[in-house]
Amino acid sequence: MSRRDDITGKKALNGYRSSKANNKTKHRFNLNLQKRRFYVPEEDKWVTLRVTAKTLRTINKKGISAVLKDAKKKGTLLKKV
Repeated sequence: MSRRDDITGKKALNGYRSSKANNKTKHRFNLNLQKRRFYVPEEDKWVTLRVTAKTLRTINKKGISAVLKDAKKKGTLLKKV
């Protein structure tokens, strides 16, 4: 399973770490993924999603129903809900 946010579709970035001598080593910037269960009242069921901390804050602000509706409209929803 890839390390992607189930709602936004965001994935890890690649980059370089730079030492004091300016030597470059490859580095992967992983997401802060959290596995959470959400209750969707419209469908009357619990859904388990892997979301980033930023997406979790958005869900707390707008509500899971509004966030899922926006993700379906944008086409970024990775998991069938």
